[in-house]
Amino acid sequence: MADCIRVPLLLVCILSALHQIRGENHNPGKLGGNADNPHDPAGGPGPAAGNPGAAERNPGAGASLVRRRSAGWKLAEEAVCRDDLTRLCPKHSWNNNLAVLECLQDKKEETEIATECNHLLWNYKLNLTTDPKFESVAVEVCKTTISEIKECAAEELGKGYLVSCLVDHRSNISDYQCNQYITKMTTIVFSDYRLICGFMDKCRDDINALRCGSVSTGEKDIHSQGEVIACLEKGLVREAEEQLGAHVIKDNCKKAIMRVAELSSDDFHLDRFLYFACREDRERFCENTLAGEGRVYKCLFNHKFEEVMSERCREALTTRQKLIAQDYKVSYSLAKACKSDLRKYRCSVDTNMPRAREARLSYLLLCLESAVHRGRVVSGECQGEMMDYRRMLMEDFSLSPEIVLQCRSEIEGHCSGLHRKGRTLHCLMRVGRGDMGTIDPNCQRALQTLIQEADPGADYRIDRALNEACESVIQTACKHIRNGDPMILSCLMEHLYTEKMVEDCEHRLLELQYFIARDWKLDPVLYKKCQGDASRLCHTHGWNETNEVMPPGAVFSCLYRHAYRSVEQGRRLPNGASDAESQVLTLSRDCKLEVQRILHQRALDVKLDPELQRRCMTDLGKWCSEKTEAGQELECLQDHLEDLVSDCREVVGNLTELESEDIQIEALLMRACEPVIQSYCHEVADNQIDTGDLMECLVQNKHQKEMNEKCAVGVTHFQLVQIKDFRFSYKFKTACKEDVLKLCPNIKKKVDVVICLSTTVRNDTLQDAKEQRVSVKCRKQLRVEEVEMSEDIRLDPELYDSCKQDIAQLCPNVAYGNAQVIECLKENKRQLNSRCHQRIFKLQEVEMVDPELDYQLMRVCKHMIRRFCRESEGKNVLQCLKQNKNSELMDPKCKQMITKRQITQNTDYRLNPVLRKACKADIPKFCQSILSKATADTELEGQVISCLKLKYADQRLSPDCEDQIRVILQESALDYRLDPQLQIHCTQEISRLCPEEAAAQEQTGQVEECLKVNLLKIKQEGCKKEVLNMLKESKADIFVDPVLHTACALDIKHHCAAIPPGRGRQMSCLMEALQDKRVRLQPECKKRLQDRIDMWSYAAKVAPAEGFSDLAMQVMTSPSKNYILTVIGAGVALLFLMGLFCGRFTKRVTQELKDRGRCISSCTILSSPA
Repeated sequence: MADCIRVPLLLVCILSALHQIRGENHNPGKLGGNADNPHDPAGGPGPAAGNPGAAERNPGAGASLVRRRSAGWKLAEEAVCRDDLTRLCPKHSWNNNLAVLECLQDKKEETEIATECNHLLWNYKLNLTTDPKFESVAVEVCKTTISEIKECAAEELGKGYLVSCLVDHRSNISDYQCNQYITKMTTIVFSDYRLICGFMDKCRDDINALRCGSVSTGEKDIHSQGEVIACLEKGLVREAEEQLGAHVIKDNCKKAIMRVAELSSDDFHLDRFLYFACREDRERFCENTLAGEGRVYKCLFNHKFEEVMSERCREALTTRQKLIAQDYKVSYSLAKACKSDLRKYRCSVDTNMPRAREARLSYLLLCLESAVHRGRVVSGECQGEMMDYRRMLMEDFSLSPEIVLQCRSEIEGHCSGLHRKGRTLHCLMRVGRGDMGTIDPNCQRALQTLIQEADPGADYRIDRALNEACESVIQTACKHIRNGDPMILSCLMEHLYTEKMVEDCEHRLLELQYFIARDWKLDPVLYKKCQGDASRLCHTHGWNETNEVMPPGAVFSCLYRHAYRSVEQGRRLPNGASDAESQVLTLSRDCKLEVQRILHQRALDVKLDPELQRRCMTDLGKWCSEKTEAGQELECLQDHLEDLVSDCREVVGNLTELESEDIQIEALLMRACEPVIQSYCHEVADNQIDTGDLMECLVQNKHQKEMNEKCAVGVTHFQLVQIKDFRFSYKFKTACKEDVLKLCPNIKKKVDVVICLSTTVRNDTLQDAKEQRVSVKCRKQLRVEEVEMSEDIRLDPELYDSCKQDIAQLCPNVAYGNAQVIECLKENKRQLNSRCHQRIFKLQEVEMVDPELDYQLMRVCKHMIRRFCRESEGKNVLQCLKQNKNSELMDPKCKQMITKRQITQNTDYRLNPVLRKACKADIPKFCQSILSKATADTELEGQVISCLKLKYADQRLSPDCEDQIRVILQESALDYRLDPQLQIHCTQEISRLCPEEAAAQEQTGQVEECLKVNLLKIKQEGCKKEVLNMLKESKADIFVDPVLHTACALDIKHHCAAIPPGRGRQMSCLMEALQDKRVRLQPECKKRLQDRIDMWSYAAKVAPAEGFSDLAMQVMTSPSKNYILTVIGAGVALLFLMGLFCGRFTKRVTQELKDRGRCISSCTILSSPA
């Protein structure tokens, strides 16, 4: 060991000894024996050895100095100290000068010990420590120890360095006698800085500059000189914190100060200022804590923020903690516990690091934490010490000079007065999150560094503020997890925004997670599971090593890309990479699960996603400043996706695309949807790898009774977001990516892509293409997307924008979803604006071609479809339902819905694809005048179908068209609402003449019968014409007249069973039976037939035939057709006979005229001249 000048360490010039150990009894073990020797220059504190001024100021003390040179002198015999000794020290110690000295020097100087006694003690100690002869006492007492400690054995004797060396290595002294001797001498030395070897020479200028006290005894009470070292320590702290006006202490003095602190680290008695400042607090908090090995220090540190802790003691403890932060060796327990681990993991041999940097507590913590995170073995004792000091850093921000220096304005502006229990640090974290204004980047970096040093992610208990705030939540929600386990933080995050979470815990948790999210290493579970993948795929270095190419915040993004992007989804591989290499470039299963866990947590708060917050800061302020509830900010960004700046749009788009693949990332949505998931989607949710199936399941069950409002809103919002880009629908993107690139390039919006692909499919189908251009897997998923879009009008932006005004006016109280708004618009179609009307008509046209896209129909009739139409193709579902509409097993609600669709179909032939196909030749042939008058944007309101009905009555339609019109006639005959023209023209007349029949809503043709019966009472010409048309149509087929058919059903069976229906044949049969007196018809049938004859007669009067063809058709369709034809035939025969008779008569007259003419001609010839 070097001397005081050679080494950077402070040496203690302890030349102390007790002469009686060697002189009187030569017993090294009796350290408590007589302390004096007649030849001992230190037998009494002489004036020369002490302070000359002391004797002058204290004559009593000076006079007694002569007597002290006598043999066997004892401190207890001095008059100036007798009273204090008797009062303060136990009697058994009076004969031992060292015991007396130890007793008296630990008392408060101002209140307990007289000034004269203080000076006497000072002079005695000074004499005791300044004579090199007493080094021989140490040689004798510590002979064995000196030989064991090489540094001390090499010291040159006679210069006072040996005892200094032994004090420096006292922790390694195993010999009891030597240990006792050195311990007592250390206590004496540390009572005054001037007794420490070389200290005054090295720090004289700094003491004066800092006004820490006097280097002369007279200017300051000798016994309180520990305050001088405390003052220097505070000056050192102020310099480290770069406080305004801080004095720069010389390097030699800095080393001396830190060495004193280090040498006093095991016993708090040696830190004289702290000892006096904390004596009462020690009694209060640490009464049963044994002194030595830093135990009292640690006890006091643990109680530093107790309310009853004195402010002076708290200040002294804080100063010592700050010194520990600058040099870990100032903590005896930490240095001792981690000594071997520091050596094992080479934490002090970094040649690139300045020596002072290596000594810092933060460097030690980072180095050893790195070893722990790499799975290396660090002793439990060392980890316990690290835990204590990590907690200490989190409790008191002032222990980190960088925080004090870089965050000064933030502390003053936002966090003043919150010093205790980590509250200031959490306040700074809250500022860092942006919750309380902006933060200086340097302060942000300092906070991030501190979080890495303290590493609270590894054990939540390190963060006292978090621990206290979340204790109740942990006890209830996370009690199944071992105390101190890193997964506690994950458990708390899982319960964020739940009923179990308390507000204070929520704030503390988010403040901490904000910084953990910015460095993947700070989540110990993630680091443990993914460090191999990160090193392999992202080229990361050690836990506490930096990498400019891959900074900590970018590592998680790298892991995410490899977790969720396969080659097919666009993850790029090195050129020429094989399938085997592709597997190597994917994450391990454990790491991917951890990446999923982190993504689930980040979805709870936009600020937990560093990339999202960085790129979207401006847009968050612009569009989402009022969105403060959980999850609202991300939803807001998704809603304004088109308005975001490109960088923000990209990151929001990527996140939304990821959510479409794994919706479980949306933790808040998953919580809200838990009942539905458990009931309908548990099998999908249990799969660890989600591929969009869970969201699809939620959409399909969005209207189940278990669905609550929060879940429904969340699912709908995600659907609305998906329409912005087809990539946001994972299953659709996966199934149709190639088809989109081939058939719909440059189209991005999902709704446009769906329309493009569905149009392609429809065209290929209508044109009977040999091969569909859209792939099978895409067509299958396309159907799912079309059905989902039909459920909510907002999922079709063009339709929604066109009808927004009408929705507000006509459907203000109708809820979105279940296609209710669309149904409302359909029911009020005549009141819609032209643009909305056109869109709704186009939608209906698509739905009628493909009824599976009719959400309301498929929902209301779901069970009936299973019952009646299980074998039917999707496009024939409505046709099947119509055929089974009047079944006794038909559900009334479904029957009502079928009627609505029939009404819709009959308003325009274009909405009835079967009719349109069957009558494609008849419509332009017979109804061209109607088509030419109509525009492409208007509905025909049933005019074409009415036209075809009339031609059906005239029996001029093609067979296929006739079959379809017959069905329509039969259906509308039972329900007047299925005849649009009748409903348009006769609404008022029905209300006036047939209110009871209309109110009954029985689909039995009663309203039509009422109108027929009251034909003479109808005032409106349009309505009268429609009723007359009904009468005309009923002649063509008895099925078109349900009342008559019902009344005559038995008679038809008996008398007309062999006659096929249609073309008025069965009606003619009944009329002949009515006229045949041999046939007895049912009274009701007979009455109804007679009524019909009267109606037809009246109809013939008020609506005469418009032409010969109309007249011929009326005759042919008349029930009295045979009679009429017989009369006409008889008339024709009569005319023929009359013609024959008249012809013969005229022929005779003509012959006579010819003969007469011939005679006249002959006579003329004869009478002429020859």
